[in-house]
Amino acid sequence: MSDFLNEDERSKEIEKLAEQAKNGEHKIYPILKPGDWVGIKAGAVKSNFIGTDDDLKVVIGFGYDTPNDFIFLTHKHLEKLDPDAVLKEAFKNLEEFETEFTALEKLDNKVLTSSGLDFSSERILSPKHMRKAHEMLDAEEILVSIPRRTCMMAVSRHADATLLGTFVNLHIATWEDDSYGNAPISNLLFVLKEGQIVGTIPIDK
Repeated sequence: MSDFLNEDERSKEIEKLAEQAKNGEHKIYPILKPGDWVGIKAGAVKSNFIGTDDDLKVVIGFGYDTPNDFIFLTHKHLEKLDPDAVLKEAFKNLEEFETEFTALEKLDNKVLTSSGLDFSSERILSPKHMRKAHEMLDAEEILVSIPRRTCMMAVSRHADATLLGTFVNLHIATWEDDSYGNAPISNLLFVLKEGQIVGTIPIDK
């Protein structure tokens, strides 16, 4: 995780990254974080995604993807940039970030995965991408798991109880496994219709 120390130096770095982004280098992306993300107290720009200010579950931060780290925008940095243009560019970059769904043969092709890439989880923010999951599962309503960054799974909400139980167990196993160093996002299942998030289901141990 990028730190937020030495604000003057970091501000200059952000300005440089913003200029490089115009040339197609070090693109900025929306990045999903848990509601208790330490970056919030450090002044990071964030958008409430799931929950309220009093009970945040998931937020969206915005960071430049550099070779060594993500450099997150803070409100101080944003003062010297065009906020609307920066955020628009972040979501544009996410939309253009290509990921695909793969059906799990071991589960009769009824569970999809789309994992392993830097912004696999964030692609839940793309209705166009998520509609592919609806089509592949032939389901109007799907459940999506993004417990950690780079991870995504999907299943029909109306799958049989055994399969749904397996899906939840896979979610929990990923949520509890930090051995790969993938930052946690949320212990929730997301309910989607037509590629849009319409609700969440908390998963308790």
